[in-house]
Amino acid sequence: MKKFRLLAVTAVLLFSLNVVAQEKQEVSKPFRGAIAVKKIYKVVYQLNTEDDKKIAATLKNINNALQDPRLAGKLKVELVVHGGGVVAFKKGSAYEQQLLELQKKGVLLAQCENTLKERNIEKDELYSFISFVPSGNGELIIRQSEGWAILHP
Repeated sequence: MKKFRLLAVTAVLLFSLNVVAQEKQEVSKPFRGAIAVKKIYKVVYQLNTEDDKKIAATLKNINNALQDPRLAGKLKVELVVHGGGVVAFKKGSAYEQQLLELQKKGVLLAQCENTLKERNIEKDELYSFISFVPSGNGELIIRQSEGWAILHP
């Protein structure tokens, strides 16, 4: 009986020391974020507002993702614009240079054709480097079903 108690106490002590050691290791090792183990990550950013702050934030968020070293060479990005967001793609907007830079980095820039019809906007009123999709919502639905992350900053 004494041997059993001694064995039980020893087991409890060893287990306790192991738990304390693990806790100390976890505390001393700061969290550095998720590890990008996939070959490709796909994301669609949705822009449907004419609010300058939200447009600027969306473009900044895309750039931030493109600059994340974990995603370097692994990221496919599409910006889907519909509704009020069309102002970002209109010729003369303050975003031309930023959009061109994003496109050079491989970002797909897609404008919803339904928005153009509803707002009586001709395609030639938009920057020539913009692509078109029949509907912004349809694009989001298809991309999401293909496994793309959908972000709406």
